[in-house]
Amino acid sequence: MSPRLSALAFFLAAACPLAAAAHGAAPAAGHAAPAAVVTEVMRKPLPDYPGKEALMLAVEYPPGGADPVHRHDAHAFVYVVEGAIVMGVAGGKEVALKAGESFYEAPGDLHTVGRNASGERPAKFVVVLLKDPGKPALMPVP
Repeated sequence: MSPRLSALAFFLAAACPLAAAAHGAAPAAGHAAPAAVVTEVMRKPLPDYPGKEALMLAVEYPPGGADPVHRHDAHAFVYVVEGAIVMGVAGGKEVALKAGESFYEAPGDLHTVGRNASGERPAKFVVVLLKDPGKPALMPVP
């Protein structure tokens, strides 16, 4: 796992309990919300788009899992592979997505909601980010 992805996984593990509480998916008393598992699938320079790269991530939300509020300085394309998730950006409505459905985040959108729709089943999705090389995939919001 790359150092940058390790930092992302650490950040998600540390911040997920706060995000779950903020989104109304509070864990049972005495238990932290499960962290998302993020795996880098591919990173590829895009010579036809100078200064850009594609980064593909596989994400699994365990039952009750959630992301912290964050931004991507990138175009983010989400495709749900298994289960159901809830996504949302500031100024927009929360969107419930099931396997086969997709979601888009524009560069700079504040990603306010990202969670598993189920407390009993995992959810898996793929994210493709079109971003500047060397920039982080995720930027936490204080």
